[in-house]
Amino acid sequence: MSNGDVLTFDIQKNPSPATASEREALLQNPGFGRIFTDHMVTIRYSQDRGWHGSKIEPRKALALDPATVVLHYAQEIFEGMKAYHLPDGGAALFRPGANARRFHNSAERLAMPTLPEDLFVESVRELVRIDREWIPTAEGASLYLRPFMIGSEAALGTRPATDYLYCVIASPVASYFKSGASAVSLWVSEHFTRAAPGGTGAAKCGGNYAASLSALAEGQREGCEQVVFLDAVERRWVEELGGMNVFFVFDDGSLQTPPLTGTILPGITRDSLITLARDMGLVVREEPYSIDQWQADAKSGRLREAFACGTAAVVTPIGKVKGSKYGFTIGDGNAGPVTGRLKAALTDIQFGRAADKHEWLDRLF
Repeated sequence: MSNGDVLTFDIQKNPSPATASEREALLQNPGFGRIFTDHMVTIRYSQDRGWHGSKIEPRKALALDPATVVLHYAQEIFEGMKAYHLPDGGAALFRPGANARRFHNSAERLAMPTLPEDLFVESVRELVRIDREWIPTAEGASLYLRPFMIGSEAALGTRPATDYLYCVIASPVASYFKSGASAVSLWVSEHFTRAAPGGTGAAKCGGNYAASLSALAEGQREGCEQVVFLDAVERRWVEELGGMNVFFVFDDGSLQTPPLTGTILPGITRDSLITLARDMGLVVREEPYSIDQWQADAKSGRLREAFACGTAAVVTPIGKVKGSKYGFTIGDGNAGPVTGRLKAALTDIQFGRAADKHEWLDRLF
């Protein structure tokens, strides 16, 4: 299949899929990203053939040459999205076109070939359809989808690869955070930064997450579930968490979130929540917010709530913030009413419990 061909997938069914009883047992407590469905998508790219060889095939290990470009120069991008079980027994994706556009933008930033957006969306649809029995039906659970692309050429020259492999895998998931607390605690990273101007902060690439792990480990040693990063230039402006955007809710009911200036991932959940908040008549500002102001506003009571958001963790209240120079509680340390309203509005649309007036759901069956 080349770029101009009709979108068709060679479907090779898994000869030994999980049995119904095995699948049911796994879905009782899936955790997050620990179990996987029976199939995967693979599509290859080469300079002479373009995109070709689109398949749905049994999930299996990848065979990589030790000189494969991704192993040495980190040419890798990915997406995170979910399929949701609907009340009538059907299923839907949430804003897959937005994921396709971001994947396209990430590919451009990492000097990778851009996958046609309609091919991206169809690849995810096809995988969910063939593995539909893996979509959890438990409250709040969903089928997490991970499209990704790697530079697959075996070469040690420092340049973009000539060959690429695109895959989609799927994992039934429950809650992202293991803690039973109603709100998470954050560690302020003062020694590490996630991204810098001109870097890859706005791309969804593995290197950004690798760069966050030392800071996350530091925060966990301090008893925090997550880390919040400051800007790389002045080390004062709040940017985002290791894998989530952040919002602030003030005593006048308004919301604020850091602006997208190239160092922050343009989250699809972030964008959706801005729309839903404005639907509710709330004022939403996309403006810089300093860590010192955050602490001052929390202590004065001007700041009433804060929450993080992303596909994996959905909407997660922030209760406490700690650091070598910081220590404060937001509100009473629990989830606030605005956070709760926004989470309910978002998840009610995603799970088909509320009207989808923005036409965000892509129904599969």
